[in-house]
Amino acid sequence: MEKNLDNLKQQFQLEDRDLRTYSPLTLAYIGDGVYELIIRTILVKRGNCPVNQLHKKASSLVKASAQSAMIEKIEPVLTEEEHGVYKRGRNAHSGTMAKHATMSDYRRATGFEALVGYLYLKEDFSRILELVKLGLPQEY
Repeated sequence: MEKNLDNLKQQFQLEDRDLRTYSPLTLAYIGDGVYELIIRTILVKRGNCPVNQLHKKASSLVKASAQSAMIEKIEPVLTEEEHGVYKRGRNAHSGTMAKHATMSDYRRATGFEALVGYLYLKEDFSRILELVKLGLPQEY
């Protein structure tokens, strides 16, 4: 996979847009997918195991409470810009809420996903991985 999105943008004639124009929920939408793909990749690359086991492990790391715990761990190292994106996502009002999540966990998780989406669209993949590694439980 390429280190940036140039090939994707070229193949589909996608233009760069000012990241500040994206709504925080749009950033969270793409960030959710990016974060889940990172988690699934980590789990699969650690070794072949039954899909049911992979799903349980992935679900435990991508649920709102886990993402909320992650942002609490990494918040002290966020730049001012990153913190602003996180707060915009956290404060965005969504019409839905995750099952089995408190409102505060859900909002912090949405802020985390918005940050991941922002960094992804900014093509700062190394920063995403740095933050994910810092925020994951020690066994990962």
